[in-house]
Amino acid sequence: MATTLTLKSGTSWPDTWQRCLSVAPEAFRDDRVLNLWNASWQADGRTLPATSPVDGSPIAGPPRLDGVTAHQAVRAGLDQHRAWRHVPLEERRARIAATLDALAEHRELLAVLLVWEIGKPWRLAQADVDRAVDGVRWYVDGIEPMLDGRAPLDGPVSNIASWNYPMSVLVHALLVQALAGNAVIAKTPTDGGVATLTLACALAAREGVPITLVSGSGGELSQALVRAPEIGCVSFVGGRDTGAAVATAVADLGKRHILEQEGLNTWGIWNYSDWDTLSAVVPKLFDYGKQRCTAYPRFVVQRALFDEFLAAYLPAVRTLTLGHPLAVDKRDDPYPRLDFGPVINAAKAKELHDQIAEAIDRGAVPLYRGRPAEARFLPGQDTSAYVQPVTLLGPPPSSPLHHAEPFGPVDTIVLVDTEAELLAAMNASNGALVATLSTDDRSTYDRLAPQIRAFKVGHGTARSRGDRDELFGGFGASWRGAFVGGELLVRAVTQGPAGERLPGNFPDYQLMPSVG
Repeated sequence: MATTLTLKSGTSWPDTWQRCLSVAPEAFRDDRVLNLWNASWQADGRTLPATSPVDGSPIAGPPRLDGVTAHQAVRAGLDQHRAWRHVPLEERRARIAATLDALAEHRELLAVLLVWEIGKPWRLAQADVDRAVDGVRWYVDGIEPMLDGRAPLDGPVSNIASWNYPMSVLVHALLVQALAGNAVIAKTPTDGGVATLTLACALAAREGVPITLVSGSGGELSQALVRAPEIGCVSFVGGRDTGAAVATAVADLGKRHILEQEGLNTWGIWNYSDWDTLSAVVPKLFDYGKQRCTAYPRFVVQRALFDEFLAAYLPAVRTLTLGHPLAVDKRDDPYPRLDFGPVINAAKAKELHDQIAEAIDRGAVPLYRGRPAEARFLPGQDTSAYVQPVTLLGPPPSSPLHHAEPFGPVDTIVLVDTEAELLAAMNASNGALVATLSTDDRSTYDRLAPQIRAFKVGHGTARSRGDRDELFGGFGASWRGAFVGGELLVRAVTQGPAGERLPGNFPDYQLMPSVG
């Protein structure tokens, strides 16, 4: 008989919220989170209601500021910046190190917040916190040579990031930027992560790190967070539509920028036979429901190998597990090990369902659909934000699934007969962050990989954003501005010798670093 699942002990949203109130009472009220600007927590902004993608229940919403107040926050950030840039490196390093210790101390609470706010399974929520802490420690330990001959920017760094990696992308960037001598400003993502970021920023602010954290509409705050003359650099992670508007603004102003945008990352199969290796990696590619910038939602497969590809792919995709990330058999059981939980919200789930239905209606062939009966849910819970894994063969050119990243657990497969078709299909989105080519012949890989328009191309293995000294960027429309990762992240947010050309993808030049 099936076991009735229950919520893991001590992980309810009310329990989690009370822990936030206890750990950082300066940043949380009984009914809301606060904005952080001018070095103090402010009970301003209009708080909007929010629900958890996990079960549709109410959680903390963002306290949205208006444009006028956002400009005040930016001006205060410039005052912080002018003071912080003169703080000796050893003191900056000590304050960042103390922040990392505090984040590590509250690792479990940050991870539970990530589960409730953006639906991350426990394993991946912990990994997001750990990657932030461990990644910044690498910079703390080795920052001196990276800053040799360099100075902070003239104004603070403004950060606008998507909701999917609040810790390992956004908090990581904030702390490295501050370590390099800049005050930092961040906008909470509209779709989730406000409490996670509030707690992390509270721990940093206690150590004297000059952080501003505000919420609001991107359109209303863009004048302050992107165009304001006080801003020294804009760092953006998100979709191409919003990113294009930011790119236009920073190009007009000649402002330093780092704009990471989506692209259709592809996995090519050509003259390949190591199917056991491919089968082992397929479930890992569905981590967090493919809601990440380095997900692989497209397989481009040599037609002659399609039967062997399916024999490896389908048994692997059938092993995927999804459901409520905190649902257990008994209240004191370990956290469940899931590949993914919900997508970010019910609206996104509906969008994906509609795109799948439309693609099939226009000729795509459904090869696999997960079965809802096998998902792990609490009795009677809201499941409107959950999407079962789906695999479609031949998405029609009229479908968004043909040319854009779905940002959900949807794989599409395109069959090709020639190397030219393979390359055209792998370059469908005018630039990508990562790609992989699985082929038995190394010389074939060496010949084709340089023609794939992705910043990182793996030979039979997945590529990722990377940590520590691994560089990161993108080709084409997937990236604008300075590349990051390793020493390049520090260079992107500091000033070097006169006339310096940063590696990156700029309106008037493209300069590529050496990458593996």
